[in-house]
Amino acid sequence: MGQLEAIGLDYEASLEELWTWPEQRLQKALPWPAHLFKALELYRSKWGASPQIDLPEEALLPMDLLWPGGFLALKRPPLALFWQGRQELLSCLGARKAVAIVGTRRASNHGLRMAKALGSALAQAGWPVVSGLAEGIDAAAHRGCLEACGAPVAVLGTPLQRVYPQQHDELQACVATDGLLITEQPKHASVTRGSFVARNRLLAAFVKAVVVVECPEGSGALITARRAVEQHCSLLVVPGDARRWSALGSNALLLDQASPLLSPEALIDQLGVGPLEIPSPMVACDLSDPRSSSRTGQHGDTALLQAIGDGAFLEDLITCLDVSSTRLIEQLLQLELQGVLVAEPGLRWRLA
Repeated sequence: MGQLEAIGLDYEASLEELWTWPEQRLQKALPWPAHLFKALELYRSKWGASPQIDLPEEALLPMDLLWPGGFLALKRPPLALFWQGRQELLSCLGARKAVAIVGTRRASNHGLRMAKALGSALAQAGWPVVSGLAEGIDAAAHRGCLEACGAPVAVLGTPLQRVYPQQHDELQACVATDGLLITEQPKHASVTRGSFVARNRLLAAFVKAVVVVECPEGSGALITARRAVEQHCSLLVVPGDARRWSALGSNALLLDQASPLLSPEALIDQLGVGPLEIPSPMVACDLSDPRSSSRTGQHGDTALLQAIGDGAFLEDLITCLDVSSTRLIEQLLQLELQGVLVAEPGLRWRLA
């Protein structure tokens, strides 16, 4: 119970006795903001004088030592946090020694590649990579981090026991093993659209910097961006195609709130070395492409399908995959014949 246990030792009082202390006495002993004492009074009135609460071991409450300090600036901090994975990463989040990468679920090929490269670069520099485990930018950042043997942190809009989207079951399992899952949603909580909107406010409270890779107007990533500005957190944006709908929201941030980010190397130059030990090269968690998981086992072309994304030209694919044009064209032709890809004018391919 963190601070309450320490107070109990100082005043030779048990946790049961501290529960009965009047608010004025607790205020003298605890350096909490007023809203936490108000929440405590509501909580005590709900549970009565002798509460019997079945609290999971992997749970954090506002009085715990590992409770993130960034939550003090939130107008509506969570009542509790539930986590799974590497406990030491909670200290990084509490000290805001992590970096968030956010963006749209329907990203361009350029956005996906940039998110993955950023996740990999941060991992190699010892930074925990925070995102929401959604499709698109979030998943690409987590995959890049995992492939570089880093520490991904997924802030969920669901309870720990639920996987959303469902095709991320393997990705979520890898994050839980090599990194950290964290949520404010207790077990069996009902999940609504508002649950995912609410979790965006937590991202900025965990991190030193927020990177918006690509997002349209009205995106949830813009909520995270606004919270980053409010909490005096560094906000960076990867410039996108000015004519592409999915980059309109992120490009607009460059007008007055954010700094442009042109490369992963520039981000590392700005942040320096992270709080974690630099990972050594090793085999990372085996992940399949999120938009083609049902196909990759059949065709064995995961990297190619991921690079194609929502559409890519032959020249870009050669550069991205570092393969010969002859071999690549053979792969593209086979996938086209199998109905996986559609060829378009100008030597451009997209997923069927």
